[in-house]
Amino acid sequence: MKKFFTLVLCCLLFVLPLTACGKKDKTIELNEVTHSVFYAPLYVAIENGYFAEEGLKVNLTNGGGADKSMTAVLSGSAQIGLMGPETVIYVHNQGKSDLPKVFGQLTQRDGAFLVSRNSEPDFKWEDLRGKEILAGRRGGVPAMTFEYILNQMGMENNKDFTLNFDVQFNLMTSAFLSGTADYCTVFEPTASEYQAAGKWHIVASVGEKGGEIPYTSFIALDSYLKNNKEEVKSFIKGLKKAFEFIDTHTEKEVAEAIVKQFPSTTIDSIEASIISYKKINAWRSDMHGTKESFDRLQDIMQNAGELTERVNFEKIVDNSVVTEIFK
Repeated sequence: MKKFFTLVLCCLLFVLPLTACGKKDKTIELNEVTHSVFYAPLYVAIENGYFAEEGLKVNLTNGGGADKSMTAVLSGSAQIGLMGPETVIYVHNQGKSDLPKVFGQLTQRDGAFLVSRNSEPDFKWEDLRGKEILAGRRGGVPAMTFEYILNQMGMENNKDFTLNFDVQFNLMTSAFLSGTADYCTVFEPTASEYQAAGKWHIVASVGEKGGEIPYTSFIALDSYLKNNKEEVKSFIKGLKKAFEFIDTHTEKEVAEAIVKQFPSTTIDSIEASIISYKKINAWRSDMHGTKESFDRLQDIMQNAGELTERVNFEKIVDNSVVTEIFK
């Protein structure tokens, strides 16, 4: 992971000066780590026209992994990335200039659900002893959080259980359905949709077990945040309207608002997904990052052996805009 970001940053020393010269406009290129109902507030802001009301056009692309989303931000192909903030910590430890920062937190818990091929109504986390689990890429928040949960229960990877890091994040579902591993972590709406189709059984919520961490955040280069303050404010205003919509409407109404984002998924499945995420208090409705949660994230990273030097909270999180907008 560290070698990857070192290589990316070296290459981008030549790219960033050029991208900084580009013409400013009201269009934002946003690269998301994956496409999931977990990010419902973002899709509500898009589909209900809240960004448009603020004078923004948001073009959404799927990175298929936090490393790819961060590369998009660093290269300038995306002004904003939606991904795990562990990527910001990795890049900051390279000691480069014009570093990325978290300027708004979207989710505050792991959004994955643990699925099994078998019905396990009495599932206990201890049942993972001796099992192989697909939980994400090495160094990514999903895999590190999952390992942390089991470590806190006295179980160790490659001794009491096995985490399979070999499958790319966006290929985990197909790999599991093809027979890889005993369990897999899956986001909504796929978790509920495939359960309804009889392809697997949801046995546990990873977020409910893992507690609060800054799981997914909006990230941009420091130079972009300083030079595009009005666009950033408009972006956060659009999201604030989305959170207000979710708070004042039923799960079905929220599902109806974002169904165009999931054309192959039924309203019922999307509604079930939103119910699941509300149940575990998945979203950070005031969008503030807290020192306590970021300290816990770094605990999780150190536990996974992916962090040698901790980063000060003030260097990686800028709450100034969300503080101004969420008064």
